[in-house]
Amino acid sequence: MHRRPLIAIPSYPRVAQDRITGWHTDLLGIPVRYLESLRRAGGVEAVVATEGLTEQDVDHVLERVDGLMMLGGDDLSPAAYGQEPHPKTYGINDDRDDAELLFARVAVARGTPTLAICRGHQILNVALGGTLDQHISSADDPDGEHGTPGVAGGDSLHDVSIDQGTRLAAALAVPRPACLCHHHQAVAEPGAGLRVVARADDGVIEATELADPNGPWIVSVQWHPEDTAASDPTQQRLFDAFVTQIRSA
Repeated sequence: MHRRPLIAIPSYPRVAQDRITGWHTDLLGIPVRYLESLRRAGGVEAVVATEGLTEQDVDHVLERVDGLMMLGGDDLSPAAYGQEPHPKTYGINDDRDDAELLFARVAVARGTPTLAICRGHQILNVALGGTLDQHISSADDPDGEHGTPGVAGGDSLHDVSIDQGTRLAAALAVPRPACLCHHHQAVAEPGAGLRVVARADDGVIEATELADPNGPWIVSVQWHPEDTAASDPTQQRLFDAFVTQIRSA
């Protein structure tokens, strides 16, 4: 592939016009660090609004791009995996949930190379029939190792152990990278066809990928590699490996 790979990125939900001073219409957006990391790797983004999409719409989008990247954000509705919401569940947006679950399922079915980050990691798991621990800090994270989402300074840097012989290990080339995170939910039961490939020292699942070694390059991580990729080559290598895999396909 001689051109820059085109990567579909489902957007964050619509932001109402009154949320930003001087902005006189609704808008869509995504945190720029994701785009910077992707562009350093040689990819270019195609941002897709997550409103009113059908499965056919999503299939048409993925037919026209080279890969999919799913981003962080607010909580996925527990109804998507058959649970009632924990009191700490926040920010549910049904349009985004519905669209991203479709993107994940269609990407797996089509074999579209995919990098899923934080919420995206959880979306992929639920799309394949897995479940989430809705509030790990209530029991498993008493010292705040996994940070606090949605607040300034809520991130936490901790080591993650990567299983060797995996796509993720090949991408990062470091067995215990330092990873920045800020989440209160985590994968509980892995979805069908996924294998756990990384954990924090407290046992929290930090990454999954397709279990079939001959399957498409579909990797998900709970932490935020984009937050430190500009200064940490290990984290940037995840984006590099994603784009390199697309170029070599």
